[in-house]
Amino acid sequence: MYHKVRPAIDHAIAPEQGVTRGGQPLSYNRAPAPDLAPWVAGLYATKVAAPADYTLQCGLFSDAAFLRVQLAGLWEAETAAGRIEAGNAAMFFGPHSRHMPIRVTGSFISVGIAFRPGACTALRGPRVGDHLDRLVPTDVIAMPSDEILARLEPHAEPEEWLLVLEAMVRQRIEAIGGPVPDPVSARFEEISYRDPGMSIADAAIVCGVERRKLERVVNRDFGMAPKQVLRRARALDMASYLRGVADRNEADEMALRYYDESHLIHEFQELFGMSPRQLARTPQPILTLTLEMRQARRLEALHRLEPGQIRPWE
Repeated sequence: MYHKVRPAIDHAIAPEQGVTRGGQPLSYNRAPAPDLAPWVAGLYATKVAAPADYTLQCGLFSDAAFLRVQLAGLWEAETAAGRIEAGNAAMFFGPHSRHMPIRVTGSFISVGIAFRPGACTALRGPRVGDHLDRLVPTDVIAMPSDEILARLEPHAEPEEWLLVLEAMVRQRIEAIGGPVPDPVSARFEEISYRDPGMSIADAAIVCGVERRKLERVVNRDFGMAPKQVLRRARALDMASYLRGVADRNEADEMALRYYDESHLIHEFQELFGMSPRQLARTPQPILTLTLEMRQARRLEALHRLEPGQIRPWE
C-alpha cells in the first residue's frame, strides 16, 4: 500500500540540521544522558529558516508528553482547549490522541525534551490524561517558563540547549529523591514499539500483571486506554514510513498491521484528518520531524539501532 508515493517536500523552508536522503527535514535529536533514561525518552533542537512572511501549516502527533521551548518564530496551535497563539514560550504539551494542527510564521527555533510514560507520575507532575491534546506553561511540571527561557541563549549551539534542559530535569529528579516510573509502563511502552497489534490480554501477560491493573496503570501514565495507545503506535509507525523516516525493511510489517486498504484509510482519516495518500503528498515538515525522532527512539529501544548510529533514512 502506497509503496510508490514519494513524500512531498516544502521547498520554502531550509532546515539547518540537514535533510534525509529523500529530502525530508531533520532536527538535531538524541537519546538522553544514561542517568536520565528512566524518565526521558529523548531531546531535540530544530532550527528552520523561512521567509519572514511565510506561514507553515502542519501539525504535531506525539505519543509522549513534551517540554517544548520556542526560541524564535510566531506559532499557533489548535488544541482540545481551543486555539493558542504565542511567540517565544516554554510549554508543557500532553501526548496526543490525534493530529494537532500547528502553524508557524517565519524562521523558527524549537527545543524540547520528551518524557517517558510514567515520568510525570513519578516526578509528581500533572496527571497526563488531563493534558491530552493540550498545552500549558511549564510551571505545571515545576520548571517555570521564565526560568527556562532565561537559561536558553537563542544563539547557542543545539547541544548546549539540550544540556541545559537535561540539567533542569536532573535537578527536579534529585529534589524529590529520584522515584522511577512504574516498570509496567516501561514494558507496555516496549510492546507499543515492538508489536502494536498485540491483544490487551496478551500484553497483560507479558507485563506480568492482571488485565485490570494494566488498564489502570496505562490510563494513568499514558493518558488513554491500552487499546488506544497501541492503535496510535500502529498509525505513527505507518505515518513514519509514508513520510520517509522509517526503516524501509519494516514497510511490509507495518502495512500488514491493517486488515486492508480501507481499514488504513479509515484509521488515518480519524487520527490524522487526511488519507494516507494525502499525508504523503502534502508537505508535513513539523510532523515529519516529530515522527523521525520517535522512530529513532523506537529503534534504539528495540536495540535495532545504537544511540548516535546513522539512521536508515539518513
